[in-house]
Amino acid sequence: MRTIPRAAEPLIRNFAAAFTRPIYPRFVILSFAAILVTGRRTVSNLLRTVQALAPGHASTYHRVLSKRRWSTWRLARALAGFILDHWVPDGPVETCGDDTVDERRGKKVYGKACHRDAVRPTHSYTAYRWGHKWVVLAILVRFPFSSRLWALPILVPLYRSQDWNQKHGRRHKTPSELMRQLLAVLLHWFPHRRFVFCGDGGFGTHELARFAHRHRSRLTLVTRFYADANLYAPPPMVKGKRNGRPRKKGRKLASPAEVVKRSPRSRLTVAWYGGGQRRIEVVSDTGHWHKNGEGLVPVRWVFVHDRSGTHRDEYFFTTDTAMTPKTMVETFTGRWNIETTFQEMRDYLGLETARGWTKNTVLRAAPCLFGLYSVVALLYARLPARRTTGAVILWPGKTDRTFSDAITAVRRWLWTDWVFANHGHSQAFSKLSRPIKAVLLYVLAPAA
Repeated sequence: MRTIPRAAEPLIRNFAAAFTRPIYPRFVILSFAAILVTGRRTVSNLLRTVQALAPGHASTYHRVLSKRRWSTWRLARALAGFILDHWVPDGPVETCGDDTVDERRGKKVYGKACHRDAVRPTHSYTAYRWGHKWVVLAILVRFPFSSRLWALPILVPLYRSQDWNQKHGRRHKTPSELMRQLLAVLLHWFPHRRFVFCGDGGFGTHELARFAHRHRSRLTLVTRFYADANLYAPPPMVKGKRNGRPRKKGRKLASPAEVVKRSPRSRLTVAWYGGGQRRIEVVSDTGHWHKNGEGLVPVRWVFVHDRSGTHRDEYFFTTDTAMTPKTMVETFTGRWNIETTFQEMRDYLGLETARGWTKNTVLRAAPCLFGLYSVVALLYARLPARRTTGAVILWPGKTDRTFSDAITAVRRWLWTDWVFANHGHSQAFSKLSRPIKAVLLYVLAPAA
């Protein structure tokens, strides 16, 4: 296949095992083209961008998504393994998850349904969108060029609505159930690593808490809690022989809201959304969360009051009862980075611009775009400083590198080290004056 830039080889060649020999180079070309293109991420538009760098008939590239046999699971495992080996080599792995709706048009689009849009609603208006809902599991990574964590997606299954599952004879799975399966896959792939998962309120279910408790030596759950949660003491110890079934729970404990009313508050300064600091007041306690027919789950909960008054009062819980309130709050606020990922996916990687409608194309195109977000961030982290500084977009008050900086730098690097090099124009490009190079690269790879 055509030459892969040296800085990209350790990451890109890691994906080769997921494909057959003829498909792998086509997948790489489509991936690089999806980074370079600034419009819709349709296969036709990708091919128009790279043109002669995509040998063979155009139909062979369309069939990579719709017809050829390869697995997104193997791609996800390779990507997750690279992230853990290079950026989280030891210690607990912080992960987060959420779902997002990808708007799609067309009557024949596979898996399309009407979903509530979590971004657009207000207190008096609920917005719905027709399209696909994707459940995303991401690894949180701290890069040296940024003070905030970056949420790098690794596993992205499609959520099917209850009506769609009933129509097609499938068992319905909620987003929380899908996330439980993704966490089970992650635990299976990396049996010697410990994970901390943080999700929004939709993942604060008793079922997911039970799953985390069963795997408490390797998995911790942190998410929103309920002010009126049913909490109990553990069941009393059975001494000697007794008639009847032993008790499943102890005495009833006060709900979190009742405890907060009568308890003094502690003051803390914690890391907050967006990488800042915030002064808060907290109340924390432990208990066993009960659900009829499902048993008890030991949890630590915390009530959080923002002293600045900009955020409403919140309740969080974790399945690690030894975790401090400060760590719980900072873990949960780190989850917000996945919302940044969703926004940047739409702005810079054309999440809602794909036009495939068949089953294979739908189940592959969007997950690959999510994975491409991680690839761009990882490639940017591998670039030398001379490749990254010229692409930084500056404005007053900016202190961190953003994804727009990352994709701009990676685009310009691919134009010079991949497109021009494979076309045989690298020497001609190097002879241009610096102002002419800057203008040319700005036109080819504009600041995103």
